[in-house]
Amino acid sequence: QVQLVESGGGLVQPGGSLRLSCVASGFRFSRYAITWYRQAPGKQRELVASIRSGGSTEYSEFVEGRFTISRDNAKNSVYLQMNSLKPEDTAVYYCNAKWTPRTDYWGQGTQVTVSS
Repeated sequence: QVQLVESGGGLVQPGGSLRLSCVASGFRFSRYAITWYRQAPGKQRELVASIRSGGSTEYSEFVEGRFTISRDNAKNSVYLQMNSLKPEDTAVYYCNAKWTPRTDYWGQGTQVTVSS
């Protein structure tokens, strides 16, 4: 059974930090590109950061320099370290694993709220 389980969200003040985790099971994790997306109320889902099977990374312009994505294939896990958080980072953050168009999996999301 394929599963992606996100955790680590919560309420944080502007300027603070959070570390999101995504733990996968049920598929060959190391083959997959893993992407964090987010969706704020009333907005479309957008790409935050991505890490390929070989370890190369990509970031949206909105988080470049503040967020860091990493993976630990031995633990079937991907992490998103989020620093210098802003109110506009408030959203539900989703983990996506993709290898081919037919092997495209999503987690249930974790809420991140940045507010004073």
